[in-house]
Amino acid sequence: MDFFLLFLSFLPPLSRRHPWRTPPLGLATSIGDGDWGTHAGGEVWLTLPYRKLRRHLQARMILRSHRRPFLPTARSLTTAAVAAAVRRGDLSGAEEAFASTPRKTTATYNCLLAGYAKASPGRLTDARNLFDGIPTPDVVSYNTLLSCHFGSGDVDGARRLFSAMPVRDVASWNTMVSGLCRSGAMEEAKAVFLAMPARNSVSWNAMVSGFACSGDMSAAEELFSNAPEKGDAVIWTAMVSGYMDVGNVVKAIEYFEAMPVRNLVSWNAVVAGYVKNSHVDDALRLFKIMVRDANVQPNASTLSSVLLGCSNLSALGFGQQIHQWCMKLPLSRSVTVGTSLVSMYCKCGDLSSACMLFGEMHRRDVVSWNAMISGYAQHGDGKEAINLFERMRDEGVEPNWITFVAVLTACIHTGLCDFGIRCFEGMQELYGIEPRVDHYSCMVDLLCRAGRLERAVDLIRSMPFEPHPSAYGTLLAACRVYKNLEFAELAAGKLVEKDPQNAGAYVQLANIYAVANRWDDVSRVRRWMKDNAVVKTPGYSWIEIKGVMHEFRSNDRLHPQLHLIHEKLDQLEEQMKAMGYVPDLDFALHDVDESLKVQMLMRHSEKLAIAFGLISTSPRMTLRIFKNLRVCGDCHNAAKVISKIEDREIILRDTTRFHHFRAGHCSCGSWGEVVNIYRKSKRPNGVTGVSSTTREQ
Repeated sequence: MDFFLLFLSFLPPLSRRHPWRTPPLGLATSIGDGDWGTHAGGEVWLTLPYRKLRRHLQARMILRSHRRPFLPTARSLTTAAVAAAVRRGDLSGAEEAFASTPRKTTATYNCLLAGYAKASPGRLTDARNLFDGIPTPDVVSYNTLLSCHFGSGDVDGARRLFSAMPVRDVASWNTMVSGLCRSGAMEEAKAVFLAMPARNSVSWNAMVSGFACSGDMSAAEELFSNAPEKGDAVIWTAMVSGYMDVGNVVKAIEYFEAMPVRNLVSWNAVVAGYVKNSHVDDALRLFKIMVRDANVQPNASTLSSVLLGCSNLSALGFGQQIHQWCMKLPLSRSVTVGTSLVSMYCKCGDLSSACMLFGEMHRRDVVSWNAMISGYAQHGDGKEAINLFERMRDEGVEPNWITFVAVLTACIHTGLCDFGIRCFEGMQELYGIEPRVDHYSCMVDLLCRAGRLERAVDLIRSMPFEPHPSAYGTLLAACRVYKNLEFAELAAGKLVEKDPQNAGAYVQLANIYAVANRWDDVSRVRRWMKDNAVVKTPGYSWIEIKGVMHEFRSNDRLHPQLHLIHEKLDQLEEQMKAMGYVPDLDFALHDVDESLKVQMLMRHSEKLAIAFGLISTSPRMTLRIFKNLRVCGDCHNAAKVISKIEDREIILRDTTRFHHFRAGHCSCGSWGEVVNIYRKSKRPNGVTGVSSTTREQ
């Protein structure tokens, strides 16, 4: 019948005007006796009366021809809908489009399979079920499923699938090589690479990047030199990142400067590498060159690295400039950039700006909440940190292990020992979060600050893994406050055993002996340091004035305005003594005359920085001072008195927290308060009876 219809369709109409002219197939044309019609090209034709049978059969043929071409178009449209949803990250939308497709092709299956491969966390089970339903899977189907296995961490499954693949192309081999490199199986990846029948630039880039990420820069160098093509930025950037990761900044910069072409990722690698290797000044300088001279538009990753550099350098002024610059760009709405700005303000001592920015964020993820909770904790506002934690839970944001590190830190700096213990114990029960070494270290710190040294030692001994050295360092610092020589020698011994070059252990133990006037033991520890070739990290403080960093060391002799600083300190010393300040000679750790000890205390780096800030800024302006070690106890007491004399807020950040000095008080409580309570209680074994609410710096 179809053949008959086709035959009739080619019969000529009875027309003298247009001989042998029939309606074009596939056109929506009305056909009738004497009707005019138009085909796609706009040509007009006229059908004349013919047999009714011919007209009827022709009409049926045209209707069929109209209907058939739309079927593949519909399939292609639905496949495109699946692909579009996958591209925009809408996996549920892709699944809906896939389910609504009546006739699915292999390409339709592959689009959804690619969505499962991109999903985080991996959707391997769904991908396997979908793959099993493909009537005729092609090489793209196998390659995409191979990516799903690697994306879900199923390396063994990827190996089995690769071995069973009926056909492989270069993409199959590259997927296998890249997946093995990301999994750290570099030797196996190299074997697969060498077995490849054909290689392209992706193959070489994957191997060089893999060895660079694993830290084997000699192997990366060899492959880089043998690569036939080095025209793109990927392989060069891999070498730059690799050398930055191993700390060889000079070599990394050599590769960066030799790059034939650079992209945004290349610049980001150098900026992030500088920050990681504590070359923050170079990172900020390169960022300026990148934006101003190279005309490269930064992304969220760039700004996160630069803002982290500002945090590490305490460069609040530069961070504020970046914030103002971000406000002119769409990047200001990025959650990543907003979180980095919040973290920068917190770490640079401007908590109020961090709070305001956090409140203005349109979207917040768990990282944003963690940054703000940590900020409150570091600034000693534990109550607000815990309130924010409750708000976070009320808004349905699931806390992670970092959240609990921030909450426990808030408990540490606020003295909420009992609440911290409840959080630690309920962390696994309520949220299924297994305590990590960071949580145990926080608990040791919390117990030590509350004076529960014996319980802290028991917790260290009961850890399900090897304690981090910071736990022993915390115990050692607490032993100095509570003058517990037994636990101090235990902690120092463990620290030296784990890291003989750790100067902190020797210094802390020597300080404890010095406070106890055991100068022979002090000399013994110093000889011990000399025998082990240990170099003590010098303590220093710094302050930013009008965009310039001024650095001070104890008894500094280099600053150009030193005479003015000493004059200011001499004035302050008289005013402080008139208000009842008495130098705490326990922090003058040298066997010298008492008058010389007092003079040495007044020349500590914190006091020099405070005095310089006072003579260099307007009255009542907040001072922000930073120190690379823990703040000296006598300097802590002096800063409280100075804040009252000068009617200033002094914000001092050390290695553990921020201290906000206002009107003679500190946000962390008083060092002297803890020591006085200890001296009054005088309980044995270092347990002083200090309550969980007692705080110290």
